[in-house]
Amino acid sequence: MKSILLTKSEEFALRIVNLYKYLNYQKNENVMSKQLLRSGTAIGALLSEGQCAESKSDFIHKFAIAQKECNETCYWLTLLFRSQFLTESEYNSIHNDALELLKLLSSSIITAKKNN
Repeated sequence: MKSILLTKSEEFALRIVNLYKYLNYQKNENVMSKQLLRSGTAIGALLSEGQCAESKSDFIHKFAIAQKECNETCYWLTLLFRSQFLTESEYNSIHNDALELLKLLSSSIITAKKNN
């Protein structure tokens, strides 16, 4: 059974893929959108990798990298909004999802460190 964090990260990655397609094909923006695609889809991949971690430290490390990728994704989303490739409502919708993931990641890392 998938955890809530894995499920949410997968759903977020799908939103990022769709946003990438929109930015690339509709808005002709291909530099920032490619960076967004990389960081936004890396989150779920790292969490998935963390599920098969070799140790608790490895697990924490994978989740910490996922947290960094999520933070980077927030940066690209903000830049896309401020450069007017995203409307305020588009930005708010996906940025709120990214912030929710950040909070869940942070909580998971804190819990894992306490249990280590």
